[in-house]
Amino acid sequence: FCNGNYVMLGNKFILEENEHFNNLPVNTSLSNIQVPTNVYNEDPNIVNGAYWSETLNEIFSDNFMQDPTLTWQYFGSSTGFFRLYPGIKWMPDENGVISFDCRNRGWYIQAATSPKDIIILLDISGSMKGLRMTIAKHTITSILDTLGENDFVNIVAYNDYVHYVEPCFKGTLVQADRDNREHFKQLVGDLHAKGTGIVNKGLIESFRILNEFKETGQGSLCNQAIMLITDGAVEEYEQVFEKYNWPDRKVRVFTYLIGREVTFADYVKWIACNNKGYYTHISTLADVQENVMEYLHVLSRPMVINHDHDIIWTEAYMDSLFQTAAESLLLMTTVAMPVFSKKNETRAHGILLGVAGSDVPLRELLKLAPRYKLGIHGYAFLNTNNGYILAHPDLRPLVRNFTLSMLRQQNCAINDGEMSTCMLPNTSCSDSE
Repeated sequence: FCNGNYVMLGNKFILEENEHFNNLPVNTSLSNIQVPTNVYNEDPNIVNGAYWSETLNEIFSDNFMQDPTLTWQYFGSSTGFFRLYPGIKWMPDENGVISFDCRNRGWYIQAATSPKDIIILLDISGSMKGLRMTIAKHTITSILDTLGENDFVNIVAYNDYVHYVEPCFKGTLVQADRDNREHFKQLVGDLHAKGTGIVNKGLIESFRILNEFKETGQGSLCNQAIMLITDGAVEEYEQVFEKYNWPDRKVRVFTYLIGREVTFADYVKWIACNNKGYYTHISTLADVQENVMEYLHVLSRPMVINHDHDIIWTEAYMDSLFQTAAESLLLMTTVAMPVFSKKNETRAHGILLGVAGSDVPLRELLKLAPRYKLGIHGYAFLNTNNGYILAHPDLRPLVRNFTLSMLRQQNCAINDGEMSTCMLPNTSCSDSE
C-alpha cells in the first residue's frame, strides 16, 4: 500500500527441487512472505512492509552466491510477516491453517530484547474462577515461551497470602531454561482460584526479590519486570511504588487484565503507565498470543534508541520448520540481529522493525575444525555462554515422534560419516526450537 494505492507484488513463482535445501522445492532467485493466521494480512503495515522488504531479495541471493554453505535466510517483521529465502510453498497444518509466527521463535525473541529478570505475579482470588483462570494460565504459558536461557524468572501467586508456585524457588529467580519453563507450566496448571486478592502483598514480594537479586549481582543484570495478571485492582497502590520503584522506575510493570469485565481497568492501566510498562486487556483465549508479545516491543525500545546491533547465536535445536523427510532433520543454530530504521523519528520512538537471521547447520561449524588438523586424539566442540553443548562429535539429539531409522541417519549425519556405528538414545525428549 503506497501513496494511497495498492501495489501488485510478485510474479509467477517457480519452484525447483534443490539438493542443498534437502530436495525441497525452492526458488533461489526470490524470497516469499508468510503471514500467520492471527495477523490481519490486509493491514497497511503488513503490505507496506512486504513492499519495502523486497530489496532483501538481492541481498539474500548475493549472500548465497558468496557463501554456498548458507541455508535459510530470513527477516521476521515486528508486525508479524516473515520473509524467507529461498522461497518455498507454505503448507497448512492438519487444521488448514499456517500458524507459524516468527515472533514466537527463540532467535527473534533473543535478538529483539536484552536479557531480563521476570516475576510473573498471578491473581488466584475467587473472582478468577472458570474461564478467567484458564485465560490467565494460557497467558503465563505464552510469557514463559518468550523467555530463554539468558533470562531469569519466578512465578508468584497471591490471594489472601503470597504463594510461590514452586516452594523450592522461594525468594529467588531461576534460569529460564527449557526444564524450568516446562516445570513452571505444569505447576501453574494445578493452581485453583479461591480467597480474596490482596495485590499489594504480591507486589511487595516481587519488588523485594528483584531488588535483592540486582543488589547481589545475580540474574541477567539488565532488564527487570513484573507481569501482573489479574481481573482487576481496587486502587493505585502509590505507597508500594513510592517505596520500591519510584522515582527511578527501574522495574517495569506490565499488566494483563483478564476477562470481559473492565470495571477496574483504570487502576490496572494506571499501574502499568506509571511504571514504564504496558497495559493489555485479554478477554478471550484468542487474544492471548498477540497481547503477550507487546511487552517485547516495550523492552526493545532502549536497544533501538541506542542502536545496539547485538548479534546473538541460539542454542542448538532441531530444524523443525521443514521436517518433510529424514534427511531434513538437522541440528541447527541461528545467528540473528535486530533491525532498526535509520529515520530519526523512528529511532526516537524506539520502534523495532524486526529481526534478520540465518540458520547454520552445526555440521558446517564442525567442518571448520577438520580432524587432520586436530590430531589423532583431538576433537572440537562448542559450548554456549550458558554452558550448554552447541556442537560435539558425539552429540546425540533426542527427538519424539520420529522413527529409529530417522534418528540413525541424523546421528550419522552429525558426525559427517566418520563414525562406523551410530549409538541410538534409550530415552526420548523434545528438542525443537
